[in-house]
Amino acid sequence: MAIPTFDQMLHPILTLASRAPVTRQSTTEAMAQHFNLTDDERTAYIPSGGSTYVRHRVGWAMTDLTKSGLIEKCSPKTYRATAEGSAFLKTHTKSISVADLATLPAFQAWKKSFKSKGEPDKPPEDSAETTTPLEAVDGAISSLNADLRSRLLDAILKQTAEFFERLVLDVLLKMGYGGSRDDAAHHLGKSGDEGIDGRINQDPLGLDQIMVQAKRYAPDRTIDRKTIQAFIGSLAGQGVTKGIFITTSSFAESAKEFVLRGSNTKVVLIDGDALLDLMLRHHIGVHVERQIEVLDLDQNYFSDEE
Repeated sequence: MAIPTFDQMLHPILTLASRAPVTRQSTTEAMAQHFNLTDDERTAYIPSGGSTYVRHRVGWAMTDLTKSGLIEKCSPKTYRATAEGSAFLKTHTKSISVADLATLPAFQAWKKSFKSKGEPDKPPEDSAETTTPLEAVDGAISSLNADLRSRLLDAILKQTAEFFERLVLDVLLKMGYGGSRDDAAHHLGKSGDEGIDGRINQDPLGLDQIMVQAKRYAPDRTIDRKTIQAFIGSLAGQGVTKGIFITTSSFAESAKEFVLRGSNTKVVLIDGDALLDLMLRHHIGVHVERQIEVLDLDQNYFSDEE
């Protein structure tokens, strides 16, 4: 099954805490068992990489239960159900939602304490979120990046082939190839020997060179094995054993397999997705619109916090 959302953990966590004291660590393991999660689901990390999904969602569920007055800390790192929590279980025997917690005065007071000034009150049903705030941030970033990748690819395809060669040059330079831009530019876009678009230094001193092929194709135009085979043949004709084939489209499986079976020639294939990854990583063709710093509690600073 899919990893449960944090609100799906509210009822089983409160049930556990009503039977015996729990910690976040023990509750994380208990939730993994309760929901019969696979090893992959247990170890899957949220995009920010700070925690597994299970532990992260357990933490938020326990926070909501604590702020609602349904569980309380009884010793360092340890929680138990309050009298209110045990009573709440009797009226919510199967599940507990965030909307249910929103009916509790303690939960309302907690939410009100950090509500933005001028923000209108929301009815309980609008509070029934299934993602944690950090997951919502990660989701928003993922959505923004997906939109940016689409617009970035469209912008590349609208440019000339010469522009794309310069773009490829910028990518390779940022990755550490070519030394200076002038030195690298001297090689790219001028060769044309046997179908090769150019050559670039592997190191700043130019001790070794790499042949480059750059194809600005529409996403639905796949690079086939024959094209890659011809490129590798060109490398041999130039006496070069290393090459990079960069495209805005994709490579056929047969082309990838042909490269893997190569002997003395090393060729790296960079498709459209990988190219966009490199451009975003090295800030090529994009700029930082806004930086947001997300802070979290330093558990090591507080000795009785887990």
